[in-house]
Amino acid sequence: MVQITLPDGSQRQFPQPVTVAEVAASIGAGLAKAALGGKVDGQLVDTSFTVAQDAKLSIVTAKDADGLELIRHSTAHLLAYAVKELFPEAQVTIGPVIENGFYYDFSYKRPFTPEDLQAIEKRMAELAAKDEPVLRRVLPRDEAVARFKAMGEHYKAEIIGSIPADQEVSLYREGGFEDLCRGPHVPSTGKLKHFKLMKVAGAYWRGDHRNEMLQRVYGTAWASKEDLQQYLTLLEEAEKRDHRKLGRELDLFHIDDHAPGLVFWHPKGWTVWQGVEQYMRRVYQDNGYQEVKGPQVIDKTLWEKTGHWDKYRENMFTTESEKREYALKPMNCPGHILIFKQGIKSYRDLPLRYGEFGQCHRNEPSGGLHGIMRVRGFTQDDGHIFCTEDQIQPEVLAFSTLLQKVYTDFGFKHIIYKVATRPEKRIGSDESWDKAEQALMDSLKASGCEFEIAPGDGAFYGPKIEYTLKDALGRQWQCGTIQVDFSMPERLDAEYVGEDGNRHRPVMLHRAIVGSMERFIGILIEEHAGALPTWLAPVQIAVLNITDAQADYCREIAKTLTNQGLRVDLDLRNEKITYKIREHSLQKPPYILVVGDKEKAAGSVAVRARGNKDLGVMSLEAFSAQIASDIANKS
Repeated sequence: MVQITLPDGSQRQFPQPVTVAEVAASIGAGLAKAALGGKVDGQLVDTSFTVAQDAKLSIVTAKDADGLELIRHSTAHLLAYAVKELFPEAQVTIGPVIENGFYYDFSYKRPFTPEDLQAIEKRMAELAAKDEPVLRRVLPRDEAVARFKAMGEHYKAEIIGSIPADQEVSLYREGGFEDLCRGPHVPSTGKLKHFKLMKVAGAYWRGDHRNEMLQRVYGTAWASKEDLQQYLTLLEEAEKRDHRKLGRELDLFHIDDHAPGLVFWHPKGWTVWQGVEQYMRRVYQDNGYQEVKGPQVIDKTLWEKTGHWDKYRENMFTTESEKREYALKPMNCPGHILIFKQGIKSYRDLPLRYGEFGQCHRNEPSGGLHGIMRVRGFTQDDGHIFCTEDQIQPEVLAFSTLLQKVYTDFGFKHIIYKVATRPEKRIGSDESWDKAEQALMDSLKASGCEFEIAPGDGAFYGPKIEYTLKDALGRQWQCGTIQVDFSMPERLDAEYVGEDGNRHRPVMLHRAIVGSMERFIGILIEEHAGALPTWLAPVQIAVLNITDAQADYCREIAKTLTNQGLRVDLDLRNEKITYKIREHSLQKPPYILVVGDKEKAAGSVAVRARGNKDLGVMSLEAFSAQIASDIANKS
């Protein structure tokens, strides 16, 4: 007798071992039809899995997150099935699930074309319509190796050959296609209905550039037609907002092959940069930070002391002078400790807050570079707080409150909070970790924030809070962080004199609000689709004349507004006013002022706000007051 306990607590008994599919059928025909898999005592399995002893079981359908995982995993295999049908000489390698979809890598004699992807997707739909059962079987490792070698699938044979010889491997067959896989999978291809192939890219076998370049076909799969369409619409909107595209169109920056992974800022883009930096500099000044500046190049012995040389060497740019080896700094924290160590520090000096717009360099792989979001040279709004253990909680509370205001000013309304706790391998006493973790959680509670716990995700030197922005498209960007560090002050021998007259180690809090300035500006561009708020817009006002008769008056307007500290673009070209309005609208300034004879005679301006909104005619004084209010309110 096998007793099955269902999620609602009810129980069903069966006289002999029973499959997940049979349990679903015993509950109802609708559930049996919808079943994609099951979870037996927490383990995801096929519907054909046999439950031989008492267990907890939940039936997985397309409505479940695990169901979507099964759909995407199985669609990756459907992709490989279709490729083998259309291109029999292609070899299949690996095909995992990724965020929002899947990919599969293939070895083939020529690159797949867009037309090939269309043909593959069409064939996938045909195979899905056949509703062929997906069947699992198990073979000894060596027998499986021999089978795939005989099929000409040498990559699969290599993968299986890396499995210990005494183990068996599972294979899944659908129609004429059989693939190595641990599973589980949907019960039949007919469950796979809502998918689309997205693109093809190159990928080295096993991620090693010395190996063959494979072709990676990306796809997406969803539980319903509506979910698929919503995702595709989101991608279309994301493409319109792509910071690389907008960076070109708005003349903000460019990336050049002469300096891969580094940014050339154009005048307009540097204006945006300065807007962010000067805002953050005021945040420093208003919240007790002392701004410092450390050198770019530091002797490798410092990086050896901090542990970065052993763990991070391959990502560091190095140079040599007079038989000494140096590294371009990949982070600012060791330099801040060296500044802290100059002179004797007392407990009365703590907490001591340093801030730096520190330029860092990291040798990121070329394949990981992405516009200004992922670069090799970047500037952080980096800060470090030296404090006692008792000061951790109030410092973190003040930081979280400050971060919330900053994100609001930049137009972000949704923040996700996560506390990453101690990993297995760590330094410091359990007592210190207990105190630090509790301080982080108490600070978030005190600031009214709901948060998640990420067990074991803390750094080896201390726990941290991660602050993640949710943008207008629902995408998440982890920008801010505050990390408790017991290690680096110890490694670099930082001390302060306590109230008892003895030497003590300070606790070091690593904190950043926007993180990488480059990345944050890229996020801002995409969040606002290039239409930055008035206080950040590189051009805040465009002043346009209708005829030459208003040219002098327009110059006076531009001069007056510029003297008020506003950024003005004066356009006196002999072009039709409709053409000029359209051209400037594409550059997304918050306001366009149009001046004709009537406005000149009345000493006024016709105001158009971004989004083709006609605000009518107003005096220059009234317009100045309006834009000043926009800037003051960060609207």
